Amino acid sequence: MVAIPGGSFRIGAAGQLGDERSASSVRLTPFCLGAHEITNQEFAAFVTATGYRTLAEQPLSSAQFPDLAPAERKPGSLVFEPVPGEGPMEELSWWHWVPGADWRHPSGPGSSIKGQGDHPVVQIAFVDAEAYAAWAGAALPSEAQWEFAARGGLRDQVFSWGNTWKPGQANTWQGEFPHRDSGDDGFAGTAPVGSYPPNGYGLFDMTGNVWEWTADWYRPGHDGLPARPDPAIDREAESIDPRDPGVAKHVIKGGSFLCSPTYCSRYRPAAREAQSPDTGTSHIGFRLASPLLSTHG
Repeated sequence: MVAIPGGSFRIGAAGQLGDERSASSVRLTPFCLGAHEITNQEFAAFVTATGYRTLAEQPLSSAQFPDLAPAERKPGSLVFEPVPGEGPMEELSWWHWVPGADWRHPSGPGSSIKGQGDHPVVQIAFVDAEAYAAWAGAALPSEAQWEFAARGGLRDQVFSWGNTWKPGQANTWQGEFPHRDSGDDGFAGTAPVGSYPPNGYGLFDMTGNVWEWTADWYRPGHDGLPARPDPAIDREAESIDPRDPGVAKHVIKGGSFLCSPTYCSRYRPAAREAQSPDTGTSHIGFRLASPLLSTHG
């Protein structure tokens, strides 16, 4: 954990995407944030200690998916697959539901995290991240905490290091998305945590690598919006159908190795995205937050 000083900042960014529109100044008390994303090795220790099974390792429920036959409700998760060829294509055609995909097998059966203990764990749903946080005696950061920390002490800058994009500062996509990632930044896919320079607070991978869960529910903007969704859609994660456009979703931050200037350039501190809490993917992970406790008796 890294100690993050309290202070005020303007959440979001003017002139960027619509859901980033700025709100009034937010004041935060000091807190701690994980220096890096939770790794495969760290998540494995949690599973060994508790016997926990992630959502991706459990069959889809008949109540949630009544139209699916039992054979179609096998455990699995969403996996990114590059699209052959070149040029434009149907939106999101690069995502596939893959039976057998989970945190141990992030791309499905036959894939493995062997030798990747220091990579961020992925295929983690929101409830899985919450379970790990509770076991660790911590919590998931709020969106404001995450964004304040990602800025690294800078004010109203586009990136975590300033206003100009600097190649080699983060794990993102190089090449024509979604056809081929050249890996010119050193990695195609996830990178070991800490592979790129930290921001001003000493935090790694606040830009790219994997998206990160926050504790906050998503709304299209910051101004005058409630912290939680309408009661009509405030349902437990196990009853949420990700195919329903009205479901409550959580804010994820930071962008991932799939973000590029030509598609999803959301690797900026102000950028945000919505994700169904019961849906893990091969590019979403998390890190922990906790109060900054006094060392004085």
